[in-house]
Amino acid sequence: MTAETGAVIAISSHVMRGAVGNRAIVFALETLGLNIWSVPTIVMPYHPGHGPSTRLKFDNGGFTKALNDLATSRWRGEVNAVISGYLADPRQAAAIATLVRTLKADNPDLIYLCDPVCGDENGLYVAKETAAAMRDQLLPLADIATPNRFELSWLTGREIADNAAAIDAALTLGPSAVVVTSAEAMIRDGVAALYVDQRQAVLAEHTRLENPPNGLGDLFSALFLAARLAAIPPAEALERATASVYEILARAVREGADELRLERNTASFSAPFAKVGLRQLMHPARRRKRS
Repeated sequence: MTAETGAVIAISSHVMRGAVGNRAIVFALETLGLNIWSVPTIVMPYHPGHGPSTRLKFDNGGFTKALNDLATSRWRGEVNAVISGYLADPRQAAAIATLVRTLKADNPDLIYLCDPVCGDENGLYVAKETAAAMRDQLLPLADIATPNRFELSWLTGREIADNAAAIDAALTLGPSAVVVTSAEAMIRDGVAALYVDQRQAVLAEHTRLENPPNGLGDLFSALFLAARLAAIPPAEALERATASVYEILARAVREGADELRLERNTASFSAPFAKVGLRQLMHPARRRKRS
């Protein structure tokens, strides 16, 4: 899998140990041959799921100025994509929104992927103001969004009881393409990712693995973006990204690792051997044609 030439600005958390946030995103994209401009939103020793740790935060004025420097730099024409994930402060959303608007003004074909990292089945794990800032300021600018099922429900204010509800909610989220990274699998004890756009709904699913390390959503978003930059069709991009993540996850679980071992699995980024099931689901546009 080879992406088009150009640079990707990756904006998310940075950990000193582990493979989450920008550590996962940047490593995966650089391994695939992309030029990455890495922007940390916060620096932590390790993922908060491992326990309390020091959080190194940025001055919001400085963060905004730094992104403005990138947006107005003489190299801004190199950028053909932006990906954002975890935010440490709601004011970071405004800075990212300005960056994306400025770059899109110069390059309307620029792709912006927003991973609205804000919560899971246990509820929000960022401030409500931060989640709202992603919803109100970033998602309207995004071409692709990759929420999990809880995030999709919170961001749209809809209950997501099944995949039909997830499809309907995804179509109201804003971006033209949405991947729900914790959709309802149709196989027993399965896990699924659901791709939705204005024409199709595609489900990729595989067997559930217990006690997975963190960082799966970050890695998936990076690999899906890389596939789309390489002009791989959405369904195939979904299948490849899901297979890559599943393969890397399975090896980490088998080894008993508490983090994804990306450095040992670089071949899985571009040529995974793992197989995932792919299904076309009923899309509202098809339901309307039948009625």
